[in-house]
Amino acid sequence: MTAISAAWREPGHKIVELRRQASPVLKSIRKYFDQNIAAQGTPLAGRHSIELATAALLVEVVRSDAGIVPKEQQAVLRAVREKFGLSAEESQSLFDLAEEEVRTANDYFQFTSLINRHCDQPQKQHIIELMWRVAYADDSLAAHENHVLRRVAELLHVTHGDYIAAKMRARDTAERGE
Repeated sequence: MTAISAAWREPGHKIVELRRQASPVLKSIRKYFDQNIAAQGTPLAGRHSIELATAALLVEVVRSDAGIVPKEQQAVLRAVREKFGLSAEESQSLFDLAEEEVRTANDYFQFTSLINRHCDQPQKQHIIELMWRVAYADDSLAAHENHVLRRVAELLHVTHGDYIAAKMRARDTAERGE
């Protein structure tokens, strides 16, 4: 570690202090998640980490175009309720936490590597389909949404054929208004 990188890790440095000064809302969301969704040391902790990683990828689709549109946010909430059987309150808490995780993430790898370790190919394909449903929720497909989806599909080792099939299923679902 260089002297410069060591300096910004010292207590009292601005970056360290900013990370410690998380807003009360974010602290309460994190506390709720830790207590109710990802209790460490439980057999369910791995599953809940998958929930957060999946929600983060869904949120990334929402953030990839002009901003968070209510239709897209509702699509994310519906997707996490469908995939994980969460209540409306749990879904909203997971969305809020995932939004914060995406804001602080450097890349998609922290999310996709977890999914790759714990999900089989059909589950990964379903995640891609859910991401497409979110992308189609606002009735327009931005180029950046397409790019994010393609990149995530590559990181999840989803074949191009399965990627396109997921896209078509999501498009058909959107056209039916589901």
